[in-house]
Amino acid sequence: MPTTLNEQQETIRKFRSIANFPTVIGAIDCTHIRVKKVNADGGQLYINRKGFSSINVQVVCDADLKIMDIVTRWRGSVHDSRIFRECRLKQRFEAGAFSGILLGDSGYPCTPYLFTPLLNPTTPQEERYNRSHIRTRNTVERCFGLWKQRFCCLLRGMFGDIETAKKQLLHVLYYTIWPST
Repeated sequence: MPTTLNEQQETIRKFRSIANFPTVIGAIDCTHIRVKKVNADGGQLYINRKGFSSINVQVVCDADLKIMDIVTRWRGSVHDSRIFRECRLKQRFEAGAFSGILLGDSGYPCTPYLFTPLLNPTTPQEERYNRSHIRTRNTVERCFGLWKQRFCCLLRGMFGDIETAKKQLLHVLYYTIWPST
């Protein structure tokens, strides 16, 4: 995440240039990384709402589709809002560490620092808010697409045991964040 005020302002400027949504510092969402069926006790906790075993990975990206924050420790059955509720980034926002806001989908709670779309927009202003929100937040969806294209194992799944899959995911993350090493 951008730490200095200048970095935060530059990130906000780049997000605003997408669809004129002010003060956005990051786009947040979760994606499921398929893993081999877990047969151990608690294996059913890895089964997500779509019926396959996965690890639910939370990502915050910037307007350039770069990953700024990531959480990789949750089983597939865990809801996106719980992952955010228990992550360190939420604590940092509540402590006032950032001058901007996050944009998330309707799976997240709307808070003073995490804006979500309006479920039933009725006025032209509310519809304009949703259009701008969706276009700006789409950066995280595009980030997932590029990430999964570059590392096909994220798209088709990791089929070793769960501990091997977690280690493979950490290697992919390492090369995503530091591709020159």
